[in-house]
Amino acid sequence: MRAVDHDLKLIKRGSEELLIETELFEKLKSGRPLRIKAGFDPTAPDLHLGHTVLINKLRHFQDLGHHVQFLIGDFTGMIGDPTGKNITRPPLSREQILENAGTYQEQVFKILDPEKTEVCFNSTWFEPFGASGMIRLAALHTVARMLERDDFAKRYRSGQPIAIHELLYPLCQGYDSVAMKADVELGGTDQKFNLLVGRELQKHFGQAPQVILTMPLLEGLDGVNKMSKSLGNYVGINELPGEMFGKLMSISDELMWRYFELLSFRASEAIEELRRGVLGGRNPRDAKVLLAQEIVERFHGAPAAVQALADFDARFRHGAIPDDIPELCLSGSDSALSIAQVLKQSGLTGSTSEALRMIDQGGVKVDGCRVDDRQLVLAPRGSYVLQVGKRKFARVSIA
Repeated sequence: MRAVDHDLKLIKRGSEELLIETELFEKLKSGRPLRIKAGFDPTAPDLHLGHTVLINKLRHFQDLGHHVQFLIGDFTGMIGDPTGKNITRPPLSREQILENAGTYQEQVFKILDPEKTEVCFNSTWFEPFGASGMIRLAALHTVARMLERDDFAKRYRSGQPIAIHELLYPLCQGYDSVAMKADVELGGTDQKFNLLVGRELQKHFGQAPQVILTMPLLEGLDGVNKMSKSLGNYVGINELPGEMFGKLMSISDELMWRYFELLSFRASEAIEELRRGVLGGRNPRDAKVLLAQEIVERFHGAPAAVQALADFDARFRHGAIPDDIPELCLSGSDSALSIAQVLKQSGLTGSTSEALRMIDQGGVKVDGCRVDDRQLVLAPRGSYVLQVGKRKFARVSIA
């Protein structure tokens, strides 16, 4: 029988908080497969690598022999998760929810084993609930407890409206755990309050309370802000292999280790060996190539990963980019710079408006990948090869 300590080490890898570790130890010691829950509201059709942090952890549990319950919040998605929002989020229509849910399933099974995954929809138990069931559920929690939640408290103090249906969201997420009889629930650090509600409701319904495992929010390519499509600092899991590879090669050397920890399935010992090699003088680019290949292979297959590396090498090693391009260092900023700012400050364009125009015309590349997002930001402590048009190049470091 595998040692519980071994399992705990993998489960805790990259995690932010485990509540309560002694309870999880006892559950693991029982030897039975645990019911591992993670819920996703299908509010957008496409996932990016930030979303996969939780899904990767679900895969860890699968590898340890546990039963994964992938919950699609087709009912709660119509409420709209208020977590982290300073305004009431508009709910989605039933049609939008179902369409997005279909694409979610296609994407997550590039990581999870479909034979070991139970896909659940919380409309299954909430639609028969009815008004009386929702009122009984609402009676189990107080407004005072809800206002302990940080984002609700801030909105209340600042006079921002909080709609009644938003107060129902944590209760509904908590009741999901009751309906699914979850042993463990995963969530981002911003979900801690909702996960704790699940524990309390399970106690009320006579169930053993779930263990909570929170995962950090993955920084985007800028190394500063949470990965987000709206900020343009994301890597979409449906992006073309070459684009995905190029974006991952553009991250800073420091951020690379964060991505290894949260996105790679390599053993911790193997990652530490790579880190020691870089500290000992090995080119960090070699480690970054391994990371980029692993991620591309996961979502596009091994042949695509091999081709993405070959294409990248062709651009940077075999003459597609001149050897004598100027090298510049932009300093004086502790935060990420927009691509338009970088192009102007490096002299590749005469103004930010020209930079934006060249982006719109498809004439700007970063590390060989065409830029089509005006909001793209480049991280400090990173080094990038920029191209404007066919003949203007510069290797730019941001200090």
